[in-house]
Amino acid sequence: MIEHIIDIIIVLLAKLGYAGTFFGMLFESACIPIPSEIVLPFGGYLSSSSAPQGHTLNLVLVIISATLGGTVGSILAYTIGAKGGRILVYKYASKLHLSKEKIEKSEAVFDKYGDKIIFLSRLLPIIRTFISLPAGIAKMDFTKFTIYTLVGSAIWSTLLVYAGFVMGKNWESIRSYFHIADYLVAGAIILFIVYRIIVYIKKKTKK
Repeated sequence: MIEHIIDIIIVLLAKLGYAGTFFGMLFESACIPIPSEIVLPFGGYLSSSSAPQGHTLNLVLVIISATLGGTVGSILAYTIGAKGGRILVYKYASKLHLSKEKIEKSEAVFDKYGDKIIFLSRLLPIIRTFISLPAGIAKMDFTKFTIYTLVGSAIWSTLLVYAGFVMGKNWESIRSYFHIADYLVAGAIILFIVYRIIVYIKKKTKK
């Protein structure tokens, strides 16, 4: 089922070009589960010499389209959080069959690290998709949010688009590396939680 959806996304991206990249990233950043790990490398592939005739795109314009799409989508998610609060966020999530657990995880990360996580989260799988919602709920400074998001999205977009550009026809092989990244992030979160528990127990013991 998921593979079939991905195939549809690829067909649409091939037909829409820059607009497809823009809206693909917009939807992902607005918490609609369209994986940027597919959108961006495929855009890079369409910018390479391996792209089918008539579908070749400009590498720089693909990166710009992706960055703007990611920023606009993040602003939409931020606005939902800022205007509607936590109640609307969870209602929005249930309507679109989104995982409340992932939103709660993003909210916990934001509460822990504050607004600085907005920039870093753009480079982290899963968290990057949902972090704008808690930022909106907390009413983070909008200008700072936009700048952090723009810069983080630009780095993420450049890395993945260029990877697809270099890989050419083999762009799909990049996907396996992001599954590894998911496991690494999950492992890092678990280790951090274990560390905090150990520190807490030690403090309790001393008291």
